[in-house]
Amino acid sequence: MFDRPGHGERAVLVHVKIGSVPSPEEQQEFHALAVSAGAEVAGELSAGLRKVNPRFLIGSGKLEELRQLLHESCAEIVLVDHWLSPAQQRNLEQELDRRVIDRTGLILDIFALRARTHEGKLQVELAQLEHLATRLVRGWTHLERQKGGIGLRGPGETQLESDRRLISQRIRSLTERLGRVARQRRTAGKMRRKAEIPTVSLVGYTNAGKSTLFNRLTSADVLVADQLFATLDPTLRRVRLPDGTTIVLADTVGFIRDLPHELVAAFRSTLDETRDSHLILHVIDSSDPAHQDRVQDVVNVLEEIGAGQTPRIQVYNKTDILGSQPRVDRDATGLPVRVWLSSQTGDGVSSLLEVIAEHLHVAFVQCTVELDAADARLRASFYAMGVVRNERPRDAGGWEMDLRIGRREYEDLSRREHLRVLPGSEDFRSEALQ
Repeated sequence: MFDRPGHGERAVLVHVKIGSVPSPEEQQEFHALAVSAGAEVAGELSAGLRKVNPRFLIGSGKLEELRQLLHESCAEIVLVDHWLSPAQQRNLEQELDRRVIDRTGLILDIFALRARTHEGKLQVELAQLEHLATRLVRGWTHLERQKGGIGLRGPGETQLESDRRLISQRIRSLTERLGRVARQRRTAGKMRRKAEIPTVSLVGYTNAGKSTLFNRLTSADVLVADQLFATLDPTLRRVRLPDGTTIVLADTVGFIRDLPHELVAAFRSTLDETRDSHLILHVIDSSDPAHQDRVQDVVNVLEEIGAGQTPRIQVYNKTDILGSQPRVDRDATGLPVRVWLSSQTGDGVSSLLEVIAEHLHVAFVQCTVELDAADARLRASFYAMGVVRNERPRDAGGWEMDLRIGRREYEDLSRREHLRVLPGSEDFRSEALQ
C-alpha cells in the first residue's frame, strides 16, 4: 500500500527538455514559478532527454542524481518542469518518497493562491478538479480496495469509483455556474456594444508589466508585484482618450509558456473578453532577452482562444530599463503597429492613448446590406449586436439595413453569410466613438 507524502515547502526543481538542454531563461522562469508558489528552492537539476522514460520521465542516471540531491538538501517536495502522466508521478513518488508536482500542478497551485473573485475561484477549482480526475488513475492505491465487512460484502462501489463520481458531479456543478457567469458577461458586453463603448484588452506574458500599465492608464490600484501571476482576476475600467472617446480597458491574466490546457478551458469565459475586444494591446517586456519567444507564446494562446484575428498593437514596455526613448512604429500604410514606453515612469503613455484613438477610428465599418425574407435570423442577429442604424422594407420583400459594425465582425460575417452590400455603401472612415 502506498500513501502519498504530505506537503512540503523545501523543493528541488527538475528542469526537463526533450531533444535539447533547458535554456537559462526556461530554468529562470520555472524557478520564479516555484518561488511564486511559496517554495524554498533547495536545489536544482537539469536534464536534457533524447527520449522520454515512460516509467519516470527521466532516465535511471538522472533519477539517482535526484535521489542524492534530495538527501543532501533535505527537500520535501520535487517540482518537475514538464507534464507528468499519472503513472510517472506515482512512480517518482514511490521511488523518492517525496511529493512530486509537475508544471501543470504547480501553475494550478499558483492560480489557487491568486484567485480573489468568485468567478476566479470557480475557474481555478474547475481546472484543479479536471486535472485531479486524471490523477486518480493509480495515484492512490488504497482507494482501489473494495469496501467490505458485515453488511458491506459483495459488489459495490470502490473508494476510487466514489471519488471519481463525486469529482464528476462537482465538475458539472462548476461548469453550470460558470456558464451563468459567462452569460452575464456576454450580456454586459452586448450593453457596451449598444452603447458604442469599444473594449480594449491588455494581454501579455506574465510579469510583462500589464498591471502597472493598467494602473497608469486608469488610476486604479490593481496589485503590482514582481512575481508571476500577481494578477489573476480580470479588471475592467473606463478610460477617456484624448479625443474624448470612452473605452473600456480590460486587464487579464498573464500568459506563459506551455499554459495548461485545463486553465485555458476553465478561463475561457474570462478570455472571451479578450476575444471579443475591438483592440488588443500586447504588452511586451522589452528588457527580457527572451522577449521574442515570449511574444510567440502569447500569440499561440490568442490563436487558441479565437483572438488571432483581432486587431493588435504591440506595446514594448520597460524602456527605462533599456535606456531607450519612447516612440511609435508604423507600417507601410502609416498605421501604428508598435509603441515603446515605460509604464513605470509614464514616458510614452500619452502616445499610446493617441494610438488607441487613431486605431479605433478605422475599426468600424458603415454599410447598407440587402436581406431577403428568408434572412430573418441574420436580421435578428444584427439587432442583437446593436449595429442597426436604420431599416427600410424592400419592394421585392425583405429589408435594406444601414449598419455600423466592427470591422472584424464585418469581415467574419462577409465570409460566413455572403452579405449583399450595396455598391458604394462601405465606409471605413467611421467617426470617432463617443
